[in-house]
Order: sequence, then structure tokens, then C-alpha cells
Amino acid sequence: MKILIIEDERLLADSLKTLLEGKGFDVEAVYDGETGKEYALLGIYDLLILDVMMPGLDGYQVARQVRAARCATPILMLTAKSSIEDRIEGLNAGADYYLTKPFDTRELLACIHALLRRQGAQVDELTFGNTTLDLGSSTLFCGEKRVRLSAKEFDVIRLLFQSGERNLPKETILARVWGYDSNAVENHVEVYVGFLRKKLTSIGSDVRILSVRRLGYHLEVETSC
Repeated sequence: MKILIIEDERLLADSLKTLLEGKGFDVEAVYDGETGKEYALLGIYDLLILDVMMPGLDGYQVARQVRAARCATPILMLTAKSSIEDRIEGLNAGADYYLTKPFDTRELLACIHALLRRQGAQVDELTFGNTTLDLGSSTLFCGEKRVRLSAKEFDVIRLLFQSGERNLPKETILARVWGYDSNAVENHVEVYVGFLRKKLTSIGSDVRILSVRRLGYHLEVETSC
């Protein structure tokens, strides 16, 4: 399960990241509201942990804008603002739970598990067209045919499956798969998209990865005439 922490206190954000990774979660941390909103709107996270008092966009604004974009990812607000009015504002902004600082890590973990349970069973696979991506085994399935993916292939196709018909910019794929500090360039994305196109074809998938100039990639289902 992927968790995004949006918290401007880097020490706290990194401590939370370490704690949650130790519990088996896939965690990323960003340190301002604007970046947090951009990450949240990628739609690839199972939970957002959101601070309120941040420069630029505060947590209430981030929550409102995320909800206005119809992003339904659960939001846990984590903040020192503890008055009833603050709690009401946070919940009205779109938060699912409001936890005040200082907090007990046991309560934090209980809140996280409760919010994740509300989404139902953990998603173990993604499906588009006649093709399924198994998240546990990094395998693409189409009927009885299957093909294993390399780590990078898996990361790229997962992003594409999660975005579906929405265009995913190459810059976003680079950042999410290779990291902002990587020396990778857009050609790396093109190469791996080429690998994935061949693997989709090899299993008889009706899913096509289409490229739109300056907008990136999206998926479409090929219809037969």
C-alpha cells in the first residue's frame, strides 16, 4: 500500500516515513502543500497523511483542491491545531480523520489501518481491457497467457494502468520511476514503453500504449472492426 506524507517539518516527515516503511508500507514524503497536491492528484496513493500548517498551500487548501479534482484517496490530517473549529474545518475540507500532535504512534497506526480498511480488501491487481497486472508477482495476464516484467517495466505499466485513459507526462513517469535526482532522460521512458508494447502484444492484449506529443502516454483498448 502506498502512502504519501505531506509535511513541512522534514524531521517529522522523515521519521514517519521510516516508521511506516518499517510496517511494510511504500511511503513517500514531500515537504510543501503545492508539491503534495501535485503528487496526490497522480491517483497512485492509498492514503494521504496531511499536515495543516504549511507555507503556500496549507493542509485545508490541499484537501479542498484534491477533493475538487474528484480524488477520493483517504486523507488523515495530522496537526497541532486541536480546537473543535479546526477539526470541523479539516473534516469539511475533505479529511477522513483528524489526529492532533503530539500523538501516540499506536493511535496513528490504528487510524491508518482503519482508513485503509474502509476501502475494502487490499487491491492486488489492476485491470484494463482484457489485461490484468498482478501487483504481487509483477506479471501481466491476458487469458491463459502471462509475461513477467522487470522492476522498471512494472513501475511504468503500473502508473499507466492507474492513469488509464488520462495522459501521463513523460516527466511524471521519470520522476515517479527513476526519481527526481536521477540522471535518466525521456529516452529511458520511450525505451521501456517500447518493451511494454512488445510484451502486451506477446500475450494477445487488446491494450495499447498511445503517445500524444507534449502530453505523454495513455492507454486505450483496441476495438475490433
